[in-house]
Amino acid sequence: MQEILDSFDLRLLAALQDNGRLTNQEVGERIGLSPSQCSRRRSALEASGLIRGYRADLAAEALGFGLLVFVNVTLATHSRDNARAFRDLVAGVDEVQEAYALTGDADYLLKIVVRDLKDLSILVNDVLLAHDTVGRVRSSIVLDRLKETVRLPLSKASR
Repeated sequence: MQEILDSFDLRLLAALQDNGRLTNQEVGERIGLSPSQCSRRRSALEASGLIRGYRADLAAEALGFGLLVFVNVTLATHSRDNARAFRDLVAGVDEVQEAYALTGDADYLLKIVVRDLKDLSILVNDVLLAHDTVGRVRSSIVLDRLKETVRLPLSKASR
């Protein structure tokens, strides 16, 4: 169910996308509401699930994670049990940042961060390919990141 958002809600969300650490006072100054009005609106947006949470955006490379890799995975056989077992595997692998079920040639696309090629080799050979559900793995190492964002195009949310 999509919530009905007014212009204040959209501006509040946009401000928090820019900086999730803003106080209600700071948000209010940006969007033209009192801190108490911002607090009520923020709480309502959190309660409705439109704001899912807050987090620190860590610098992967500065922490030693030098490789970003996209991995296409095709299951060995297609069944509900295999899909469930693969999902359980992925949930337990910290290097997997994102995972998607797909249509097309591959069944899943994984976004993986690892320290180096050796760690990638271990993950592919000893974790993914070693799992009974996995039939084929194809990896693509990211050479250059052209754009990275988690921002939503809020200007189009009111359509």
